Amino acid sequence: MMNDRFLRACRREPIDRTPIWLMRQAGRYLPEYRALRDKHDMLTMCRTPELAVEVTLQPLKRFDLDAAILFSDIMIPLTPMGIDFAIRESVGPIVANPVRDQRAADALRVIEPASDVPFVIEAVRALRRELDGKTQLIGFAGAPFTLASYIVEGKPSRDLLLTKKLMRCDPAAWHTLMDKLAQTIAAYLRAQIDAGAQAVQLFDSWIGALSPRDYREFVLPHSKKIFDALVLSGVPRIHFGTGTATLLELMKEAGGNVIGIDWRVPLDQAWQRLGDVTLQGNLDPAVMLTSPDVIECEAREILSQANGRRGHIFNLGHGVLPSTPIENVERLVEVVHGTIVG
Repeated sequence: MMNDRFLRACRREPIDRTPIWLMRQAGRYLPEYRALRDKHDMLTMCRTPELAVEVTLQPLKRFDLDAAILFSDIMIPLTPMGIDFAIRESVGPIVANPVRDQRAADALRVIEPASDVPFVIEAVRALRRELDGKTQLIGFAGAPFTLASYIVEGKPSRDLLLTKKLMRCDPAAWHTLMDKLAQTIAAYLRAQIDAGAQAVQLFDSWIGALSPRDYREFVLPHSKKIFDALVLSGVPRIHFGTGTATLLELMKEAGGNVIGIDWRVPLDQAWQRLGDVTLQGNLDPAVMLTSPDVIECEAREILSQANGRRGHIFNLGHGVLPSTPIENVERLVEVVHGTIVG
């Protein structure tokens, strides 16, 4: 039987129960995932359709989730742009050729997904066949700012000093970089949609490092370009970031008909600020390290804030942590699906 609960919630249509999926629901907390990682590195798994499909499906075999999200990495489209990087275990992306001036930004190219990342398209098509309508498939990409932060810094950074320096000291180079990223990401997400993705999510994981003024000037136009390019696709477009308490209204302005929120803003307050929009979130991932009883209490609090309102997708405020007990995920899904809406 087809399960379209997730898509109906995205469109703010009536549903029987709140849909739930989890960011990083396929990952290191699953022993079957760790078994594959013992044999293959991260990029090999992302670039091998059979492995990407297998990992995407792993959590669905354990939990009654309402959506699957393509297993990949936000850095994948950067290689054909001309960015040389590696993913270092317990560190993250390490970029060999950081972009820090106009010349380096000019040298980047906008990708052609069909020829540059065919393995992603193949994985999406295979997943649609495997899921066969029983679960909805989400495609995704990293947002321009978050990708730019890795490209400029050359590695993960908490303060993003080099990124902010480039923004302010060489705005022309910054906007060239962001424009090429926006064009690439728009094409990348369109290709996933054309291959069968039924919704897409833009991850802006580090956007909380910016002030509202900086966001409006240096980020909003580029994120908006991506969402505008996807409007005619008709699929739900999820806009997610962390540390976004001061940016929610601007994120809505940038685009997306679903806004993903982290745990720092209560669900009901986010609706008061944003009006009639679908919200996705927002359990603190750290709660998943506690106990099933605590998880049930915290999940019910979020559901009470939603109060049966149309347009709520239950998720964490960021990804599942590697040390999360499997039984805690099971309990969370049971609690969310056990609450009747309407």
